[in-house]
Parts: sequence; C-alpha cells; structure tokens
Amino acid sequence: MTAQTHAFQAEVAQLLHLVTHSLYSNKEIFLRELVSNASDACDKLRYEALNNASLYEDAPNLEIRVSFDKAANTLTIADNGIGMSAQEAVDHLGTIAKSGTREFMSRLEGAQQSDAKSQGALIGQFGVGFYSGYIVANKITVETRRAGLSASEGVRWVSAGTGEFTVESLDLPARGTRVILHLREDATEYLSRWKLKDIIAKYSDHISLPILMRKEEWKEGENDQPGEMVLTDEWETVNKANALWTRAKKDITAEQYADFYKALSHDFEDPLTWTHNRVEGSTEYTQLLYVPGKAPFDLWNREKRGGLKLYVKRVFIMDDAEALMPVYLRFVKGVVDSADLPLNVSRELLQESRDVKAIREGNTRRVLSMLEDLAKRDQPATDASDEDKQDAGKYTRFYAEFGAVLKEGLGEDFANRDKIAKLLRFASTQSDAVSVSLADYKARMKEGQDAIYYITADTLAAAKNSPQLEVFKKKGLEVLLMTDRVDEWALSFLTEFDGTPLQSVAKGAVDLGKLQDETEKKAAEEAAEQFKPVLAKLKEALKEKAEDVRVTTRLVDSPACLVVQDQGMSLQLSRMLKQAGQQAPEVKPILEVNPEHPLVKKLASDAAATQFHDLAHIVFDQALLAEGGLPEDPAAYVRRVNALLA
Repeated sequence: MTAQTHAFQAEVAQLLHLVTHSLYSNKEIFLRELVSNASDACDKLRYEALNNASLYEDAPNLEIRVSFDKAANTLTIADNGIGMSAQEAVDHLGTIAKSGTREFMSRLEGAQQSDAKSQGALIGQFGVGFYSGYIVANKITVETRRAGLSASEGVRWVSAGTGEFTVESLDLPARGTRVILHLREDATEYLSRWKLKDIIAKYSDHISLPILMRKEEWKEGENDQPGEMVLTDEWETVNKANALWTRAKKDITAEQYADFYKALSHDFEDPLTWTHNRVEGSTEYTQLLYVPGKAPFDLWNREKRGGLKLYVKRVFIMDDAEALMPVYLRFVKGVVDSADLPLNVSRELLQESRDVKAIREGNTRRVLSMLEDLAKRDQPATDASDEDKQDAGKYTRFYAEFGAVLKEGLGEDFANRDKIAKLLRFASTQSDAVSVSLADYKARMKEGQDAIYYITADTLAAAKNSPQLEVFKKKGLEVLLMTDRVDEWALSFLTEFDGTPLQSVAKGAVDLGKLQDETEKKAAEEAAEQFKPVLAKLKEALKEKAEDVRVTTRLVDSPACLVVQDQGMSLQLSRMLKQAGQQAPEVKPILEVNPEHPLVKKLASDAAATQFHDLAHIVFDQALLAEGGLPEDPAAYVRRVNALLA
C-alpha cells in the first residue's frame, strides 16, 4: 500500500491543538499513558491467545521496551502485544471512538480556564491517552502489526499532530507496536535513562509485565576527553513487574496505591479511599477497590459499560466486568483477581456463575463498609486519632459527587437497603447543608412524633418555601428536603427507617397525631363543616383539574396547596417523566384550602359570586406554581389575574 493521507476527525484536531498548546502542566504523564497502552495491548494478546495460541508466534514472553536515541532525538515505547491492522490504526489513532465526544471537547476547552489537575483528568476520563504524546513530541510515528497477520501487513502511521496523518504498508517481522516520539527541543530531558527510569518507577512500577531498558556503563574518555555513561546492548527490567494487588498490604505505600489507581483509571487525582483484601473460603479472590475523588462526566449514563478489571490467576480477562459490581456502585474502580473462574470465561458466563455472584456480593459489602467507615470519621471527635482527622470531610466530598447514584441502590439492592439508608444524607428545615442522616433526624424527633417527614422538590429554595411545610414550621417539626431527581423514585422503596415510617408531606392528609391538640382538631372540623357549600362549588369549578377539594390544617400563611393520594405519583415525578420523554399517567391532584386565608374567605363571600370561577382557577394555579409546576394555560392565568386587578 502506498502512503495514504487521512484527515483527523474534527474533534481530534481540536484535541491535538489543545494538547500541543495549553494542556498538562505535568508533562511526564505522557509516559504513563503510553506504557499503560502498551500493557493493555499485551493483556489483550494474552486473552485472545487463550483460544488461539498461534498468536504468540515465536515470542511467547510479553514485554515492554523503552529506548531513546540522542542522535535522532527520539523516544520509543515498544510492546509485543496484540498490535493493529491498517484499518485499526486508522480507526483507533484518527478517531476518538467514544460516546460523548462533543461533550468532552467542550469540557476540555473549559478546562483551559481551570487548573492543570482538571485538564489532565479529562484526557484520562475519555481514554485518549495516546494523544498525550504530543505534549513532548512534534511528530509521532507508530509502527505496528497485528498478531496473526503476515510480516508484509505491517503499518506505519505518521502525524505531526496538525490536521492529518499518513498510513503506509511496512514489512514487520515481529508483531506488536512501536510508538516513536520525535521530541521537541524543550523535551530533550527525556533522552535520559535516569529520567525515564524514575518516571517508570513513579507511575508504572505496578505493571505486571517487565518494562525493559538498555543498561548503561561507564566508558573512559580517550585523548584527554572526559568519560561518560554509554548504553550497552544488554536489556534489564526497571520495574518490579509483579501485580500490585498480589503483594502484601504492609509492603505497599499509600503513594503506590494512589499511583496504581491513576494508571488503572486514567484519573489525574488521588482516590478518596480504597480497600485491598484477599478473600478466602468457598470462593477465593483478591479485590483492590477504589472510590474516586471526582465523578466522571458520564456518571448518569447507565448504559455505559462500567465495572472492574477482571483477572483469573493473574491473567487479564476483561476491562469492564460489570457483573462484579451492582450498577448503583458503577463509580467504583479496581481489580478483582479470581482463583476459581475458568480462563475462557465470557461476559455471558459471568452473568450466570455462582462464583461471580459471590464475588459481586463480597465487593458490594466491602464498598458499603468502606463508606460506613468514611461516614463515621467525617466529623471526628477532638480526641480522634490522626488517621481519623485526615479522613474528616471525605464522606461529605464523596456524597456531593456520588450521593444521588448511591440512592439508586434502595431500589436495586434489597439485601443492603438498610445499610444504604444509613449512608444517605439530606438537607432539612434545620440545615441547608446536605449533612442530616436518617439516624440524626430520628434522634431529634419531638416527643409524640411518629413519622419521618420529608418533601421532594426541584431545588432547595422550592423545598424550603413550599406551603406544605407551614404547619410543620409552626410546630417546630424538622422536615427533610430532598432535591435530587432520583429521590422520588428511590424513596418509594424506603417506607421506614429503624421502625419509623417515612411520610411525604405532599401526600395524603396531614395527620400530626399527638402533636395536634384537641382544640386545634375541633376548630378544623368546624371550619370544614362550615365550608362545605364552598367546597362543593370549588369541586364543580375545578372538576377538570382537581380530583378533590378539601379543607386543610397544614397551611398557615398560604391560601392553598396541592397534594396527591398516599400511594399516588407525585406531581414532581410526573413532570420529570414527561421531561424525559416517558409516558406518565395523568395525575389529578387534591386541592387543599386554608379557610382562614383572606383570598379563600373572599371565595366564600356572596360578593365574589360573579368572580367565583376565575378566583377558583387562580387559587389552583397559584398552588401549582408554588409547588414548582406551571399552569396548563399560562395566558388564561394572566388574563384572570389582570381582570381581578383592574
């Protein structure tokens, strides 16, 4: 094949420009990314060779080689892994083959205005680490041949990182990939064995494959010239070349755990916490699980395949083994190495395996225990240990990033529902901060209170100012304020906590039981009796909008509010479903009116007879607005208000 020129996908061209001109304050990260890619290529060969041993050809020992040439000003990262065909080179190196590419680019451009950490994190998040080579190179050459193809089917890919790249055929006797970086003038520091070895030790020491570099030896100078270190033809391993998770915990530093996480997840920031355990029993496996410090951009994409790296007896099997972790814990990163699963395990088999089910349950329990520990140490006592003090505030950070996803577990993981409930945090009428647990709330309940009260709304302001809270504020009763989109759905699976029922203040008739004295009850009954004729007229006027109209005791300052039946779908959930383009049943709310309010009294007066219909609809629409909804006919609402104001 003669050399063919291709244009980069538009987003890649933009990405390269950003990488070249403004991205990464930590340049050395490029080596981590390229070595990690080389390791993945070897893992993939090992996996494919399980069913086709001939792919190893005449080189069964997998390795990564890092070399440099001072005269040519090049740095080469080579592997004898799976390699690429010509089409794969075009597809993988010319396109960001990920969903959300446009979002990635917009966020990357925004990151130019922020710190280097957020910039670096984005590259890794989207799996485009190859392009980080342009941080130090003004041209990259990739020479590659896929395992199993003939020597004549090698490929050379070349690009200066501008707008295009060329691809041509190449004879390559050996399989695998060589990435040759033609270094910029300001990047010659990477033509140093000491420098490269130091970076590999820092970022890639955990990689289970040997990373080789040529040895150096001292050569005396001749003719009065000074001596110097020169490279030999002998190669040596410069990393420990044993998988981090197989080592004893006492032999691994916190920094090594953090570096392994960064290489594993392509994240730029340290993880929030981690757990490393060897599990023995009927099912034996090793787990190394991390909770990230930041949520990824696609956290809410439940269709995105996520999961843990799966190894069987230290042999890499697959990247995203989603069967090893429930969907609501999809933010967890890490590795599971099983001693029991077959080497040829498939995704389909994973779904059915009893061993996998045991691993999944074990991983879930471990993650929830990890979060419980963080929650306990979130606000340590003054006499707490230094370790506990270091963890202060971590659970608050975790919950701000992943709390809404954790709530999904209430509906998905019935076995651990109580554990999840204890981990939830909310704002309340006593605290704007999302820090109130259900246990905290229960400890503060008033004597005679027999339910945990909550309200769901689109925003904290809407929840705080809802008319439905008026009687609770008057009585000094705390109400939990829930503003996550998932709350309404999740709380339908949590009907009680530690024996105390949860009650939405927007559902059913308000019943404060012992907290309402007899005088108040009697007054409410009398008002309801006197108001019966007006209620009948309101029902007739609003029969198309309201299921029922009744007198309420929950209002103090507002004329009316909307509620639904105890088991009915809330108006907020109905709106959310419709916004998401899903079918939602029509919800006819119940209008509750405050007989003591001047506007409602006006309804009851004879003078208002001619305006009754308009007033009734205004009262309903105002209650809908206060609840966060919009009138079906906003123009009609405006006309009615204007007519009364005139």
